[in-house]
Amino acid sequence: MNALPKTPGALEPIGATGSGRANAATLLPCGDSGILAELETLDQVLALFRALSEPPAGVLDVVPAARTILVTFDPERLELTAVQNWLRSAEPVEAALADGPLVPIEVSYTGPDLAEVAQYLNLTVEQVVELHTSSEWTAAFTGFAPGFAYLVTSHEKLRVPRRNTPRTSIPAGSVALGGEFSAIYPTSSPAGWQLIGHTAAVLWDASKSEAAGSPALITPGARVRFRAV
Repeated sequence: MNALPKTPGALEPIGATGSGRANAATLLPCGDSGILAELETLDQVLALFRALSEPPAGVLDVVPAARTILVTFDPERLELTAVQNWLRSAEPVEAALADGPLVPIEVSYTGPDLAEVAQYLNLTVEQVVELHTSSEWTAAFTGFAPGFAYLVTSHEKLRVPRRNTPRTSIPAGSVALGGEFSAIYPTSSPAGWQLIGHTAAVLWDASKSEAAGSPALITPGARVRFRAV
């Protein structure tokens, strides 16, 4: 893949593309209290995000996305150059060494699109369920709705296109496939992904305070295992 073009005003990159490092992020200023690290692939994002699990005091949040990681900090407690140096010195952690919390999810594989997904992949329904349950999924990032985590795994055997016509409403707890991702819809919402099952797990508990842990059942970096019931 070609390197990203250097953005005018960019901070000094973490490392040049082709230097042999697992990632070559470009650091961009984001106001006076944030830095955006741009990377070329989702795997690079995941590897760098794993390396940022113990931020220095003054870092407020580390937010991964599909090709970026946003780091926000308190400029009264931490200088921008310190955050920049922290990002530069982070050694990417590959997936084999990932140790995020494991979240088991029980699924009834009765989704309305399961048979169509199996036909598209040239598999049986049982083989789709076996692949989904035998794979370890990692929460790459969150978005779309509170508690909605984009889950990736080590293969693309379950990669399917989104529906041509999205549904206007689906039930909370719907388990879905879309592109390279799997996900669980925390609440009833419109959806264009392929629905393969349903879970009773609560993905978002707004009554749970940050002090007691995240309101989200699945946070970035968590590992997810599905089990058929």
